[in-house]
Amino acid sequence: MRIEHIAIWVSDLERSKKFYCQYFGGKASELYHNQTTDFMSYFIRFEEGARLEIMKRPDVSSLKEHTHLGLAHFTFSVGSKDDVIALTEQLRLDGFKVKSEPRTTGDGYFESVVLDFEGNEIEITL
Repeated sequence: MRIEHIAIWVSDLERSKKFYCQYFGGKASELYHNQTTDFMSYFIRFEEGARLEIMKRPDVSSLKEHTHLGLAHFTFSVGSKDDVIALTEQLRLDGFKVKSEPRTTGDGYFESVVLDFEGNEIEITL
């Protein structure tokens, strides 16, 4: 058994698609648009692992406070400590918030945590 995909609501579908494709090497599906509900989504696939579905619908507003039950973060494995550091720095230079600098955590992971422009927490690890 495996996780097939994770889905997140976003306010800017095209900007989200560009972010996950540009920084994490994703490849986007064609846009799905349900004309009845105005639901739109893309599936972003990566070289390995689960796909990410980014979704938008006019009646779903963004959460400003990320202290709720549910999805806390998701993680991309980039291969090496140098890659973690380089991608973290690139995201910082491009204006994204680094919530946690690259470091070895208490449970032994080398990781950083960045926020996408929607405020979703993304761990970047080996």
